[in-house]
Amino acid sequence: MRKPVTGKVHVHYGQIYVHSDPDNTNPDLSEAFAGQSVGLCGAAVPGTLWLVTALHTGDVDFSVEIHDEAPLLHSDWQDVVEVSFRPMSERTSLVQWAGEAAWNLDLILTDYRVRYCAQGMDEGRELDTTGPREPRAERYLLQFWPAPPSPDHMIRQTSHNAAYWHRYARELPPPPTPEQRAEAEHLAHQAEQQAAEEQRLHREQWEWGGRLPSEGLRGARESNVLGLLRFDSDLVHALDAAGPEVQRAVALLAARRACEVAGLTDVLWVAEALTELAEERPLPPPFDDTARMWETLRSDPSVPGRSVRRATPPERAPYHPPTTPGAEWTWAPDAELGNDGPHRPGLGRALGALVPTASSDERPTPPAEVRRTAAVEVHATGTPRAPEQISQPHFALPAVLAAAEPAPLKAALDAVWHAVNTYGEHYPELLEEIWSASAEETEE
Repeated sequence: MRKPVTGKVHVHYGQIYVHSDPDNTNPDLSEAFAGQSVGLCGAAVPGTLWLVTALHTGDVDFSVEIHDEAPLLHSDWQDVVEVSFRPMSERTSLVQWAGEAAWNLDLILTDYRVRYCAQGMDEGRELDTTGPREPRAERYLLQFWPAPPSPDHMIRQTSHNAAYWHRYARELPPPPTPEQRAEAEHLAHQAEQQAAEEQRLHREQWEWGGRLPSEGLRGARESNVLGLLRFDSDLVHALDAAGPEVQRAVALLAARRACEVAGLTDVLWVAEALTELAEERPLPPPFDDTARMWETLRSDPSVPGRSVRRATPPERAPYHPPTTPGAEWTWAPDAELGNDGPHRPGLGRALGALVPTASSDERPTPPAEVRRTAAVEVHATGTPRAPEQISQPHFALPAVLAAAEPAPLKAALDAVWHAVNTYGEHYPELLEEIWSASAEETEE
């Protein structure tokens, strides 16, 4: 016989456990005793024992014995039950409430019969709580020995407290069948998958400015679409819905405006490229070789050295997951959000933002990202400073290359992105013109 535990053990909420599940998860009380005819020792959940004590909180005398065969039962134990148990791992422990302490029982992986013996339960129930120096009114013995599984059995009942727990176990509904457990686990897995998908969609809505992207936009992730979203997500979705002709027109407009603001339209080889682009013909040299294009830009004395402060998108609040499961969101137009100033004509849905659904009294203050205020560059230190200067010609030429892209949507997104950077701090002027031009192209 081995005695891995003997002496004082602290209990809380009248509970102490035997765990062999590697995750050390406690079942619910009703789960632990479901289907049993006895209380005190709940063994309904495989690999776990839920041991009841009469004392709510305090120290009790507690011993654990490991035998090779069934031991004799001494007559001084007042309440005794037996159950069957099989460890789920090679580490089985007696564990206090909330894992405050644990004792390794060193059980092998086999079937055991378990006898749980108690003395002084009514006295312990009367005390309810004891301090560390107060005498212990009750004591417990937990015995294990190898034996094949058999039904739980009440050996002896004396105390009123034990009678209460036996009655509690017998009145519980029967435990679920293996099929029912499997179905419950399947439904729980489905619910977890659904919750994860809803979370993913919610994040994606935020990332794309308050609405889910089309398959065309998802396929355009290799472009600079995510960068352009930070400047004007409504324009991104509007271009996606506009169709190839409008997309081509926007790409050409963006490339031309980028070259104009960079002072390149009077540079012969750039002007020729814009002409060929308008006629939907291949770009001429040096645009057919990017290395030669950059070298020509560097060496041509007619290229002006224009610069501008880097374009900085409006500040945007960080992403926050829904605060309540299943929270609904709705699209609020600019007027409801309190935005002032002229509204843009254009394609698709009017400007606005995705906000949590709430009553008029509970509607939250619109987040910073929907107010479209002037851009301020914020750095990790939290100290704002003026954006750096960039060379406009070096951003304008990529806009020309982008406008020649065979895929119309990608051409429009990338050309506008490079044009925004070419305009730098003045990018709102460009976006206003693209919105107006887009609307005119659609009406035609």
